[in-house]
Amino acid sequence: PNAWTLLSLLPAVAGMAALIQGRLGWGLLLFSLSAFIDIVDGTVARVTGQASIKGAFIDGVVDRYVELLLYLGLLLYLGRGEYLGLPREVWFMLLFFGSLMTTFVRAYADHRGVVKGEAELKKMGGLLERFERLMLLYVGMLLGLFDPQWLMAAVALTAALANATALQRIAFAIKQTG
Repeated sequence: PNAWTLLSLLPAVAGMAALIQGRLGWGLLLFSLSAFIDIVDGTVARVTGQASIKGAFIDGVVDRYVELLLYLGLLLYLGRGEYLGLPREVWFMLLFFGSLMTTFVRAYADHRGVVKGEAELKKMGGLLERFERLMLLYVGMLLGLFDPQWLMAAVALTAALANATALQRIAFAIKQTG
């Protein structure tokens, strides 16, 4: 299963290269392949009885790198410009920060013992977890084949919802402390 996890990096790197070359359709296809491989790794681990803490750790780390490759690729594909009065780079920083904070808040709440137990951690939920973030961006990429403004709208919406999710999780964690 860990080999499958690491394999998901290859189409992500190729997807970023495609985006840098201005090939949005190829980028979408390659990042979709990476996502499919990411689903396969967990399935293989469960079916073969090889699921492990180490594997889950590697999967989570690789997931963050795949997201970084996607965000960098999209930023370089879109280039400089503005959207809703902000430079595109600001939208991507908000997207990256929101994505990291969504994951960080859950991990830090667990680390500090603010939220105890796997069941309670799962209750943190939120508007937009990783799967939903990626799906929104993939739909934006698909629509971006017709008009790049759709892609930028998906980036801005994903950035806003990722940060809203992080804030939801922060509020949930604080509420648990009484």
